[in-house]
Amino acid sequence: MLGFLFNEKECYELEYLLRKELEEMMLDLTDKRIDGVVRRAIEERYHIVFRMYARMAKPKELVKYVRSKKYH
Repeated sequence: MLGFLFNEKECYELEYLLRKELEEMMLDLTDKRIDGVVRRAIEERYHIVFRMYARMAKPKELVKYVRSKKYH
């Protein structure tokens, strides 16, 4: 386990980066041209990034990135 100390501006930037990465992966996961192996890798990465984002985001913001069970 690693620990980091960020100031407020750095936290905002990290939150922004995570949010944009989640949006990009959500877009990729809706693309029907992506095959199963790549899709599974994106889903695994999405789960990791989502957990990182969940540590700093407000619940209201977090709800936007919760994936439905129908996608799994």
